[in-house]
Amino acid sequence: MSQLAITKETSGTVDQVCEKVTEAIKPLGFGVLTRIDFDQKLKEKLGETIPRTVILGACNPKLAFEVYQQTTEVALLIPCNIVVREIGNGRIVVEALRPTQMFDFLSDVKKSSSILAAEESLKEAIHSI
Repeated sequence: MSQLAITKETSGTVDQVCEKVTEAIKPLGFGVLTRIDFDQKLKEKLGETIPRTVILGACNPKLAFEVYQQTTEVALLIPCNIVVREIGNGRIVVEALRPTQMFDFLSDVKKSSSILAAEESLKEAIHSI
């Protein structure tokens, strides 16, 4: 198990799973701020082909504000990335950056109960997909 990411393998298409992720994180206060079709950008800019990969930039404004009050450097790490990528034969992997790992970069930030709760909720949401 990765220390950096919450990971879940599922089936479907990348677009279907992106929709499921977006819906699963909404009740937790997370929203998707950005979507990067990474595979398409690499094809467009470099002519390189990789499996279908989408990066969703997610943010929980309440949690972000809590941490921002401790250090403005958190803005360097927002939004949190959730990667949805095709691994073959209709299989998709979802990888979400663990909030506690993200905040390890920021020495001034205390791991509050809300950060720990957000990670546990995010884990449950990703594993429900």
